[in-house]
Amino acid sequence: MSRRVLIDLLCLATFALLPLLASLLNEPFLVSLFTRLAIYGMAAASLDLLIGYGAMISFGHAAFFGLGGYVVGIIGFHTGQAMPLWGWEGSSSALIVWPLSLLVCALFALVVGYLSLRTSGVQFIMITLAFGQMLYFLLSSLSLYGGDDGILLSERNTLPGLNLESPVQFYYLCLGLLVAWLLFCRRLVNSRFGYVLRGLKQSERRSVSLGLHPLRYRLSAFVIAGVGGGLAGILWANYAMFVSPDMGAWHKSGELMAMVILGGVGTLLGPVLGAAVYLGLEQVLSLWTEHWLLIFGPLLLVVVLFGKKGLYGLLLTPWPRRHKPAASKKPATIVSSEARS
Repeated sequence: MSRRVLIDLLCLATFALLPLLASLLNEPFLVSLFTRLAIYGMAAASLDLLIGYGAMISFGHAAFFGLGGYVVGIIGFHTGQAMPLWGWEGSSSALIVWPLSLLVCALFALVVGYLSLRTSGVQFIMITLAFGQMLYFLLSSLSLYGGDDGILLSERNTLPGLNLESPVQFYYLCLGLLVAWLLFCRRLVNSRFGYVLRGLKQSERRSVSLGLHPLRYRLSAFVIAGVGGGLAGILWANYAMFVSPDMGAWHKSGELMAMVILGGVGTLLGPVLGAAVYLGLEQVLSLWTEHWLLIFGPLLLVVVLFGKKGLYGLLLTPWPRRHKPAASKKPATIVSSEARS
């Protein structure tokens, strides 16, 4: 069994057995913490699809996270207040609300990606940041939905056969969606589409000479990543029972990027590990000081300087083996034929 498969199975077993461990330790807070971890891990893994495989450094990825949550919040607001939305009375069913939210995120990603991908480098970074801030100020201006204060949800969405009000069942739902998303992304990057995306990352000119259309592939990856960020926002809205414009702010995009870099760019599972370390350090260090980022910053710098693939890459690096010193051989004595005689 390869080291990568062993690490993946170990992480999956840790997530799967977490509610049992929390029950034995009488620490229900662990379930809540790992639910946050699964949600942020999904958002970070979707950003890694852009950065690690498409070389598209987006500083507005949190916009999809916030938009996915706000669609759920706005529909929940109209449903709870019995206020029709464009003639629609609303719904609390996840089978209706979640696909609608993902569709809105996909359309927004299509528009943003089509306009942003006509540039590259620093210009691409700044355009994605600008679109993210435009959405942030748009959400802040919605006075009907609380403005800067956000929206409080009265209940979670419903799924047939599941009680999402139960913290354990909701945790396993987030875990299942996270695993499904990681498997989908791994299948995607190992397909022909993924190889083309990586080829564009290495040499766009060479890919164009082979007859490939860069915008088509990069735009598809951008939309897929936007849908993944939107799904994480949907889960966060149901977890926190609250959405606010801060979900789509630029500093949230910075947090997601820090998780990707800390865990390992281009590893998919690495950002989940980075999200675990980031949220864990936030919980522990904030007990000592509110300026915990002063400690996290140097740690991130060390990982960038010495970890080629982040923390996940360090786990995959084999330990150096100690070689036993070779036994010293005595020099052979040359005996002449006369001496032997």
